Amino acid sequence: MSETATARAPFHVMTKPSGSLCNLACSYCFYLEKAHLYPEATSFRMPADVLEQYIRDHIAAQPGQIVNFAWQGGEPTLLGVEYFRNIIALQQRHAAGKTIENGLQTNGVLLDDEWGEFLAKHQFLVGISIDGPRHLHDAYRVDRGQRPTYDRVMQGLAVLKKHAVAFNTLTTVHRKNSTHPLEVYRFLREVGSGYVQFIPIVERDATERTREGLWLAEPPVAGTVEDTRVTEWSVRPAEYGEFLCRIFDEWLRTDVGRVFVQQFDAALGNWSGRGSGLCVFSETCGRAVALEHNGDVYSCDHYVYPEYRLGNVRTASLAAMVDSPVQQKFGADKRDTLPRYCRECPVRFACHGECPKHRFLRTPDGEPGLNYLCAGYKKFFQHIDPAMSTMAALLAARQPPAAIMQMPRSDWVRSLR
Repeated sequence: MSETATARAPFHVMTKPSGSLCNLACSYCFYLEKAHLYPEATSFRMPADVLEQYIRDHIAAQPGQIVNFAWQGGEPTLLGVEYFRNIIALQQRHAAGKTIENGLQTNGVLLDDEWGEFLAKHQFLVGISIDGPRHLHDAYRVDRGQRPTYDRVMQGLAVLKKHAVAFNTLTTVHRKNSTHPLEVYRFLREVGSGYVQFIPIVERDATERTREGLWLAEPPVAGTVEDTRVTEWSVRPAEYGEFLCRIFDEWLRTDVGRVFVQQFDAALGNWSGRGSGLCVFSETCGRAVALEHNGDVYSCDHYVYPEYRLGNVRTASLAAMVDSPVQQKFGADKRDTLPRYCRECPVRFACHGECPKHRFLRTPDGEPGLNYLCAGYKKFFQHIDPAMSTMAALLAARQPPAAIMQMPRSDWVRSLR
């Protein structure tokens, strides 16, 4: 049994109470394969003792008075409402005067009135995964029978609205929807999403994987985008950059302060010197770990591989694992392994090389570690600089960033910091 301890700084746990178990089989899902890590498992349901140990430890480990729990998968709703009622009871038992907040990421397919009443009563923030209108969502988000899921997801979203459950949307950007930026953005806005997350799909081709179906270590570094084998659903760098630029321009005209787009919020944080608040655009990482169904803790949701296992909540405290020298090095490597090409880039302050899992290209001078999406990000960050610099100036003057929508472009500033 691990002893609880308080971490030096807040950290985030992406909790997988159902492991990689899911009722869908999205073409681009990288997490379904994680079942291979546990070949002896007969159940991917987090056991009661592990669940309670985690909840108690997580609450005690956080240095602040507000403690956030993030329940993800796989598909966590497969566990049923009763399982989550028990989670609430355990949180109340171990809260020790702290305020507990819960987030649930779901594909929405199983949401019904019972779920809606429960989520509303306990004030869950629900993230619902949807990739745009029907023809774009159903391109890759299918069930295990390869049937489309759009209608079922929209029914789940209707349940959230009916019960006034706070929700946001998570949209993966892939080969199909990346060429329809405004159609995707307007759809999300029309369904009532006030907070939008875009996650680029970048996956190495299966032919480069091991026989076990997993990367047992980091994949080999490729040369250029053209000679890199990625899956057919992976977004192209140039199209991802254009996707973000087109949406940003529309958002800037009508939606600043009304619709919150995660990438835009993070960019404004970096332009204003406050920090992005998002690991992929921060100089270092390592404060966001992944918890598997059996209590195993990994360095990151994208590094659930044997060599990145930090320990298990049954035998080690979360704080000790997150603050361990191994995990600190993992986080510092994001900065310390950045190629010279990136260190000298004018938009480094906004990008910081993005997520290390995407750094499998070589720079123009042959150094490994260039991000696959580099060209897209460079285009995006250079494109938004005048507006971001202006909004940062508005913040510094204690004015709302939304004031930019009434300003003539001639009054905008350009800085690239």
